[in-house]
Amino acid sequence: MGRQSLAEFFFEYSRHGDNIAFTGHRGYRTNRWSYQQIAAGARRFAREMEGRHIGKGDAVLVWAENSPEWAIVFWGCLLRGAVVVPIDRISTLDFSSRVAQQVSAKMLIHSQGIPAADLNIPHLAVESLFDTIAHHSGAEYPSQQLSRQDILEIVFTSGTTAEPRGVVITHGNVLANIEPLEREIKKYLRYERIFHPLRFLNLLPLSHVFGQMLALFVAPILGANTIFLESLKPAELLETIRKERVSVLIAVPRLIESLQREIERQMEGEGRIEKFRKDFEASEKEHFFLRWWRFRRIHKRLGWKFWAFISGGAALPASTESFWNRLGYAVIQGYGLTETTSLISLNHPFRSDKGSIGKLFPGLEMKVDGSGEILVRGENIAAGYWSARSLQPVVGEDGWFRTGDLAEVDEQGRLFFKGRQKNVIVTPAGMKIYPQDLERALREQPGVMDSVVIGLERDGNAEPCAVLLLDNQTVDAGIIVQNANKSLAEFQQMRQWVVWPDRDFPRTPTQKPLLPRIREFAAAKL
Repeated sequence: MGRQSLAEFFFEYSRHGDNIAFTGHRGYRTNRWSYQQIAAGARRFAREMEGRHIGKGDAVLVWAENSPEWAIVFWGCLLRGAVVVPIDRISTLDFSSRVAQQVSAKMLIHSQGIPAADLNIPHLAVESLFDTIAHHSGAEYPSQQLSRQDILEIVFTSGTTAEPRGVVITHGNVLANIEPLEREIKKYLRYERIFHPLRFLNLLPLSHVFGQMLALFVAPILGANTIFLESLKPAELLETIRKERVSVLIAVPRLIESLQREIERQMEGEGRIEKFRKDFEASEKEHFFLRWWRFRRIHKRLGWKFWAFISGGAALPASTESFWNRLGYAVIQGYGLTETTSLISLNHPFRSDKGSIGKLFPGLEMKVDGSGEILVRGENIAAGYWSARSLQPVVGEDGWFRTGDLAEVDEQGRLFFKGRQKNVIVTPAGMKIYPQDLERALREQPGVMDSVVIGLERDGNAEPCAVLLLDNQTVDAGIIVQNANKSLAEFQQMRQWVVWPDRDFPRTPTQKPLLPRIREFAAAKL
């Protein structure tokens, strides 16, 4: 019989005892927490909430950056039956205030620098959490009576201008994702002993469910060490991977792309770029082990234990996936939304398919409608939307959830992401242009750091417009677009373009470009 709540899964932490669960880098300090310490800390925090009369169903805001203390707060809330409400670290005070009002928050856990006092609710800084709860007992805590239907957390995903709308995640939603992963992982645990301990460098925010899934739930199944890092500078990331003997990097596609550019920059600085490019071409059809040996200098640079990337939050460009595959690394892509508790499909780490976002996750049903939109249903679909203190349905007719995403499915059941339905550009001839195809062609051009393709309305019709982020403002953008068009069909041709004036696009916490602001700039520029 399956678990009735995540309180039963929490015993995984005690089972791993003194194994390191989390490593947190804060300034020049490095803190390491064992599984037993995390478990004891969670029990202490549950007792702290009990003393503050915070109980089952009460909301606790967590507005903080990734840290071991974040995990303690999460599990402490779970033991107490309180509802976790994670807030992105970069969220505005106005947005957080409206969220706090919607959920009637009883407490705020925050990082230093957050304007906590302005929210006018009891608050506690994560930096002083350990000292605050140290006087409580870390012994077993009698957790609340919980079921798969009880609310675990409410994740607010809307922007700062619209009324916040939270996705309600239950214990059953998360367990529906954990249980199939456990069954598959157990097949390989005997091999894991050879490489133990696995170390995950997790750069996905814990305020998002995919970051939580890997750091809070998958890692304890393996007894792995999850490492958090404040800096996202490519050179420092590469150094941390080597120094901490990281096994797997978990990041959004943009960071994985930036590491590719850093490797190429280092090769160029050492005068080895031409040889690297020749080796890269020669390795295209070589066996995995031959490629690994050919690029052994890079493997030494990243550390001999490092072997894989897990990409989430957006689709990884095919050229980046191919780059790391060619060097002898595994690249694992997952696809999902907050409403699906992070996972719809997942690539198998030992049977990955190039360009695919994986096969349907066990326990889910999926279909693709006539327009190409993905519809799914199953226990991991969120319980509803929390808006204006009421619960609204996520699913539609017959329990199907419309993702708003477009994909193709091949004969083997592999999904190939095509983009967001709302971003599809329809030409005057009725042809559909998927911006992702055009962006891929642009990113392959020398000098292009990133690109966004948007549809601009002209006399009732839409035309694709390229917005380019260049590494050198003197590069001829017109030539770039012209060369990209050579690989595109006639109806996909871009005839308008603008160059983004800043060093980077405005982005979401998961590093996706903020399309409304980019579209507004392009429309004004043209």
